[in-house]
Amino acid sequence: MTPPRTLYDKLVDAHTVARLDEDGSTVLLYVDRSVLNEYTSPQAFTGLREAGRQVWAPERLLGVVDHVNATTPTRTAEMPDPGGAGQVAYFARNCRDFGIELFDILHPMQGIEHVVAPELGLILPGMVVAAGDSHTTTYGAFGALGFGIGTSDIEHMLATATVVYRRLAPMQVVVDGRLPLGVTAKDVVMALIETIGADGATGCAIEFTGQTIADLSVEGRMTLCNMAVECGARGALIAPDQTVLDYLKPLARAPKGDAWTAAADAWTKLKADPEAVYARRVVLQAEAIEPMVTWGTSPDQAASVRARTPNPETEASPARRRDVARALDYMGLQPGALLEEIRIDRAFIGSCTNARIEDLREAAAVLQGRQVAEGVRAMVVPGSSAVRRQAEAEGLDRIFLNAGFEWRQSGCSMCLAMNDDVLAPGERCASSTNRNF
Repeated sequence: MTPPRTLYDKLVDAHTVARLDEDGSTVLLYVDRSVLNEYTSPQAFTGLREAGRQVWAPERLLGVVDHVNATTPTRTAEMPDPGGAGQVAYFARNCRDFGIELFDILHPMQGIEHVVAPELGLILPGMVVAAGDSHTTTYGAFGALGFGIGTSDIEHMLATATVVYRRLAPMQVVVDGRLPLGVTAKDVVMALIETIGADGATGCAIEFTGQTIADLSVEGRMTLCNMAVECGARGALIAPDQTVLDYLKPLARAPKGDAWTAAADAWTKLKADPEAVYARRVVLQAEAIEPMVTWGTSPDQAASVRARTPNPETEASPARRRDVARALDYMGLQPGALLEEIRIDRAFIGSCTNARIEDLREAAAVLQGRQVAEGVRAMVVPGSSAVRRQAEAEGLDRIFLNAGFEWRQSGCSMCLAMNDDVLAPGERCASSTNRNF
């Protein structure tokens, strides 16, 4: 009789091609889908070329330009940075030569890979998705196991549709209760990271459960799984439910007809067994979570917006005292400063964490009738070209522009700062990205 299994274990078991050691802790794992970008793929393609290998099943792949492209309000194919231009050109050549679909800079569906793939219906429950970006964990929102891989693993994945994979410890995070007014999925995951630390889930795959999670939209679940990597998790999962099915059904690349009926029936069975055992369990109460901000340079240096910056002298461990002192010094902050009184120079809405249409609607609702403060430069970078078009159709762009925000084209932008969207030394930015460093 098979012992009770977590959702994580079920997905890994279903995709295991071969056990690579005696206890099965390292396996050869089949990869259903991957999304490639211009920044992390060049060396992998060069390796294929040098070895004379082809891409196995290129139809399971999508290439998206998103990391180094400019987000200026008027989109052009020109790249101001010669290095970035070279990466984009080589990426286009690789996709063409190896038969991979490409959304280049002028493609109407261009955008950040973790926004584009889900909005097309390319990410489906039960899949394993490996890609050259750590925030591939985003896809756990659909009950798909997503994780980031390095360049050598990308090359192996391209050639064989598999990766050498070391199993993780399943970790359960339970969130129950109703979120207070103004508290979102982003606050939930920031509260988790503050609670367990930036390395608190190292070696683990998190499964989010509880009524609070069930009540989240699919977009909120993507935010949650996206940022799970910021506490060290290399995977994050939420069991698919009717909310996920309703989100997926109308999407362009989702199964249709009888294929949809069969798939949906199978997906509703994708869940942990009732008696499944987790290596660790963390419980959060939704009512106790407040709107969160980070004050320092690590994702776990977070607190309620009504709190104060910490005093290094009150920290118990020498390492923590050192980290807090260093972060305060870097940020130019004093211990005990009220977070809500800290002045900012920039405001950024964007990234694969918070740049979907739901996020832009919520931001616009706050901005309606308000103005950006004097001396603050504010910008919105939609997560995809499709999100941008939808926002313009709803008039959200006018709300942002009237409030004093820049309305820009899609891309990773200030999250990665690989183009012109970079903070100047000494500037502070209120940002919706997944990282504060």
